[in-house]
Amino acid sequence: MLQKINNKITLLILLVLLLGGSFYGGIKFEKFKNDSAVDQIITQIDNKDLGQPVSIDFGLFWTALNKLEEKFVDQEKLQDKRNLVYGAIEGMVNSLGDPYTVFLKPEESKKFEEQINGSFGGVGIEIGMRKNLLTVIAPIKDTPAYKAGILAGDIIIKINDKDAGGLTIDEAVTQIRGKKGTSVKLTVQRNGDKDPKEFNLIREEIKIPTIDWKLLEDNVAHIQLLTFNRNIDADFARVAKEILASKAEKIVLDLRNNPGGILDSAVNIAGWFLDPNQTVVSEKFADKTETILKTAKNGQLKKYPMIIIINKGSASASEILAGALRDNRGIKIVGETSFGKGSVQELVEFLSGNKKSTLKITIAKWFTPSGISISDNGIKPDYEVKKDAEETEKDPLKDPQLEKALEIIR
Repeated sequence: MLQKINNKITLLILLVLLLGGSFYGGIKFEKFKNDSAVDQIITQIDNKDLGQPVSIDFGLFWTALNKLEEKFVDQEKLQDKRNLVYGAIEGMVNSLGDPYTVFLKPEESKKFEEQINGSFGGVGIEIGMRKNLLTVIAPIKDTPAYKAGILAGDIIIKINDKDAGGLTIDEAVTQIRGKKGTSVKLTVQRNGDKDPKEFNLIREEIKIPTIDWKLLEDNVAHIQLLTFNRNIDADFARVAKEILASKAEKIVLDLRNNPGGILDSAVNIAGWFLDPNQTVVSEKFADKTETILKTAKNGQLKKYPMIIIINKGSASASEILAGALRDNRGIKIVGETSFGKGSVQELVEFLSGNKKSTLKITIAKWFTPSGISISDNGIKPDYEVKKDAEETEKDPLKDPQLEKALEIIR
């Protein structure tokens, strides 16, 4: 049975925190069911030719397998052939060098499902891979990681004193998350610091706020978009009405440490600031086809002069929104170059008896209306302003990026 669920929404970042299923609810899915399989030790491999591309000589694989069966000293490890198949798939996927295309064996797949269903606690950080290093994309406001002082851009070098250098994103997620109330130790290397920093964090149930706003200098609406989950559309509509009824004459849209989330929500929110039928983002697929997503709303907030703030914790949907507003309206951006996570993943689930494994595949890349690849470049600010961690530690209220945005919009 092959079934595809045609959800347009896509997940962009693995979250190391407790989440409800809603944030992950838009991943694209395929399911493959092998009805003849049974949940037991598999001692032989069947269907050797099923699905095999005619252009690939698979003889080397079978020769290697035969040699293992003939010569490998620990023969009991070869008893369950299913593990050999899982290992082969894992190696094939890893050879692509894409940190977001991964194969999850049944035990990993189960943990991933528990995570997206909200069965575990976490520390409140999103992680990604930058230059093959496990990197903090952003800490979530008011979570254990945020309160402890973990910053976007920190490189995780150890988890519970074990080297994290060779871990995939999913493996790191599995190790960092855990039962609420338990602890995890993260050792990070921060840019500019000679010595690593250690953080002992207590896992909590993480609730992610979506949006916050306040009036600055009597006439500037400072909107902080914190994530793009399924609540953001309704929450943003409420905030938009409040702004329209307020004394606000200008807007600062703050996308710092926003890891993204639901693509459709980024498109919907762009529609508040743009005319209908304007391009927000294009998706380019392996077969060279392209899907262009456009605004549908009536641009009720378009009348306000506007500045955007981003940092290296701004990723995926927040990068799409920033790029769309700059390309279509010439809105200036303040801050730091964004993370550069501009790809779409699809989940393919393989069911074999009671065993379920999962393949996550990057199926498309995102481009801004002017054709900039978000994955390759991120979004570069028009005014680069860095937020120095040492200065912030001395004076938490000091915010040079927001100060620059207000200076420009005045």
